[in-house]
Amino acid sequence: MESALDWHAARAALDWQLEMGVSEALCEAPLDRFALEDAAKAERLAPRRGGAVAAPVAEPEADPVAEAEAAAAAAVDLPSLEAALAGYDHCELKRGARSLVFSDGVAAARVMFVGEAPGRDEDLQGKPFVGRAGQLLDRMLAAVGLSRAESVYITNVLPWRPPQNRDPKPDEIAMMLPFLKKHIALVDPDLLVIVGNISAQALLGRRGITRLRGTWQEAEGRPALPMVHPAYLLRNPGFKREAWNDMLELKVKLRSLG
Repeated sequence: MESALDWHAARAALDWQLEMGVSEALCEAPLDRFALEDAAKAERLAPRRGGAVAAPVAEPEADPVAEAEAAAAAAVDLPSLEAALAGYDHCELKRGARSLVFSDGVAAARVMFVGEAPGRDEDLQGKPFVGRAGQLLDRMLAAVGLSRAESVYITNVLPWRPPQNRDPKPDEIAMMLPFLKKHIALVDPDLLVIVGNISAQALLGRRGITRLRGTWQEAEGRPALPMVHPAYLLRNPGFKREAWNDMLELKVKLRSLG
């Protein structure tokens, strides 16, 4: 079959290609590279023209309470629990506090006091109940034959001081509660003394410490006695009679347990 292109036309086309710089043939069939480039460009633009572009997958936000639970569960003793608290970065109170206030007293004590949060003196010294309220608590303990040096262990719901001694926020309490529960489990006291409204909210799920005080409750699987905070007694000295009755109740309970 004769070619549709005569010899003279074919020679003219070849001469033109030579003038344009073509020196050799790479394929038996011609290849339109301009068309390939247009096709690739169309493929790149196709998702934008054809519909919604897939949104980038966002990483899930960390759950502060879940991370607190995991960190607390991994602690096998009091030093590792303190280290877990020190490494926990979701609570903003940590950034404004000078010290991590973990505990004071005897870890093997039968009585564990749970206060609310550190104040200025506690933040400076890194121990709970060392200011005026703490000194009053020491005198109350001594009056019934107890002391943090020999027979009592003390901690707080929060290990860091809130700014201007404000009340802790619910989310701050929720973050610290797994650590507090593990703290109680590791110390394993016979009795808990729940000091103040914040502690009652955390461990009993109720507020109204002046109504709750003096009546035995159960918290974390053991008897718990709510009592007003010594700082409240400093502001309301007329309430010291009720606080003295609570300390006597604690003494009687201890004696009944042998």
